[in-house]
Amino acid sequence: MNKLLIIFSVLFFSISCTTKNNEKFNIKEGDILFQDSDCGPFCESIEKVTFGYKGSKFSHVGMVIYNDSNELIVIEAISEGVVKTSLHDFLNRSFDAKNNPKVVVGRLKEQHQNLLKKAIEFSKTKLGLAYDEVFDITNNKYYCSELIYDSFNFANENKPIFELQKMTYKDPATNKTFPIWDDYFKKLGVAIPEGKPGLNPGGMSKSKYLDIVHFYGKPEGYLNQE
Repeated sequence: MNKLLIIFSVLFFSISCTTKNNEKFNIKEGDILFQDSDCGPFCESIEKVTFGYKGSKFSHVGMVIYNDSNELIVIEAISEGVVKTSLHDFLNRSFDAKNNPKVVVGRLKEQHQNLLKKAIEFSKTKLGLAYDEVFDITNNKYYCSELIYDSFNFANENKPIFELQKMTYKDPATNKTFPIWDDYFKKLGVAIPEGKPGLNPGGMSKSKYLDIVHFYGKPEGYLNQE
């Protein structure tokens, strides 16, 4: 099991995490956690059409924040809505072949660190809002990438640091909609938002505003994976 060694520091505002591979890494408030989740056909369909940093397959993303007890946790949008999640729980969702968390840490480059405070404050105002099950960036609901996108848009005076792209729900091998998405949107009674603007964790991980600073484990697809 992962061991999280939490060390509070007034100077660094960070914690030291000891992972299964015995690496120590100082995670900080505002770090963006890209995750290769193992959630079955949904995650597989997302990962099949999107590629992240150096080929990594990411299907989820969250951001590190402080809670009211001055502990570093993760704010994320999941099926229950916008919630707070412990780092331990976030890191223990999926593992690579060496039993390390399939989570990669992105950090805003030094020249953009001024955006963090407003982005974090904005994200906290969304706690409790419903999950955006139809992936519509114009409503007042949130899916994982959308929460991070909107938070930094607000902080950067509506100048995106993550690029919107045309969403696709089609298998690139067949150019037909994945059956899982056909069933999903049929049950919701809405049209599949093929080609509508949106974003995904893979695309976000390649933002020029970010540095990839740590691998807890190796996500599938990573080009340098051993």
